[in-house]
Amino acid sequence: MKEIVETVFWALLIAFIVRYFVVEGYYIPSSSMKPTLIPGNRVLVAKFYYRLYRPHRGDIIVFRFPSNRKKNLIKRVIALPGETVRIENGSVHIDGIPLQGDQFNREYFNVGNYGREEQVIPENSYFVLGDNSHNSDDSRFWGYVPFKNILGRAFLVYWPPRSIQILR
Repeated sequence: MKEIVETVFWALLIAFIVRYFVVEGYYIPSSSMKPTLIPGNRVLVAKFYYRLYRPHRGDIIVFRFPSNRKKNLIKRVIALPGETVRIENGSVHIDGIPLQGDQFNREYFNVGNYGREEQVIPENSYFVLGDNSHNSDDSRFWGYVPFKNILGRAFLVYWPPRSIQILR
């Protein structure tokens, strides 16, 4: 009996450490990240990643919503600290240069308090957008994500099985 209790204790301790410090699964409840992520997807998030590195443009991150830290959101990093961001004619411009690449090959709408005019991203903060700009509550409406609110980097869709993919 003692061996069973010890085994269960160590298994639970390891599971706790992995979940809270290494990797955790998250459920996608909305269509704000379509077509990259769709409602019902489950993703793995590397919680340790940003202890080693800073977020890069294009990373898909999970973070605590700035105005309600009990709510977690998932969005794509668009602008980094100190950069100037402007949404114009359906595209995002960073320091006056339109974003290029597959991750940003979509139409973005310049709506919301932070999406209509040029913004300078504060130190230790990030401007994030959903891939589905038409249906995303993101930095255009509520501002910037402080680095301290970032929980980790989404790197893998693991559910449902037909949707398994590495996220870029």
